[in-house]
Amino acid sequence: MSNDELAGLTIAVTAERRAAEFVTLLERHGATVKHTPAIHVLPLVDDSDLKARTSDIIASPPDLVVISTAVGFRGWMDAARAWGDEDGLLSALRTARIITRGPKAKGAVRGAGLREEWSPETESSEEVSNHLIAEGVRGLHVAVQLHGTITEWEPITDLSVSLAEAGAQTTAVSVYRWIRPIDQRPLRALLDGIVRGDVDAVTFTSAPAVSSLLSTAKDAGRVDALVRAFNGPVAAICVGSVTASPLTVLGVDTLQPTRSRLGSMAKFIIEELPNRR
Repeated sequence: MSNDELAGLTIAVTAERRAAEFVTLLERHGATVKHTPAIHVLPLVDDSDLKARTSDIIASPPDLVVISTAVGFRGWMDAARAWGDEDGLLSALRTARIITRGPKAKGAVRGAGLREEWSPETESSEEVSNHLIAEGVRGLHVAVQLHGTITEWEPITDLSVSLAEAGAQTTAVSVYRWIRPIDQRPLRALLDGIVRGDVDAVTFTSAPAVSSLLSTAKDAGRVDALVRAFNGPVAAICVGSVTASPLTVLGVDTLQPTRSRLGSMAKFIIEELPNRR
């Protein structure tokens, strides 16, 4: 494989986490990269609400725990370790039945020495909800590690709500919080560039990043223009179907690698994006 497959192509990277290695890889293959983080992840150690909910779970372990994301679960364990509560949290989770939302969450749980009872092949929250409701959750105490912020652009099942409606006593654990960049100027500049067709592709590694860009477009009255660009000259490349879901609802035909991994996404871009010239 040569190192100039992406020469002449401009790619916008919206990720905040692990962006440096991703940008370096794309540049190594000849791309011009515009790094514009669409979201900011708040630190967990200072989150008093998370600390309080963690203490409640340790004091009164739930019957069932749903782990939604690998990064969220690992972040939760890291925060508990910083508070001196890691052993207590692990002990509480060992007494519970654990359900994981897809392969990545399952891997994180096993990495902590825990074992899941069930996990879908996909990262579908709806599939997890349907499985548990069919099994029956009435009267159970269920802790749900949320995957992130739900916004108007994210048609993702809020498991804590659906399980509560099915009769469970739920504890929603918001392990990490996404916020839109306080300084919106870089994101507005990226939006302008997408609409003008100044970039060949925009990469997304989380649904909140997509939602943030859509919210910026809505503020500017340019959602329709953004959708037209993504259905035209600009490729919207998402790491997986969950990430793509806000755009899918708007009728955008996104591009995705076969595996929802950053390395697979980079390989996909290197192999497939030049074909769109």
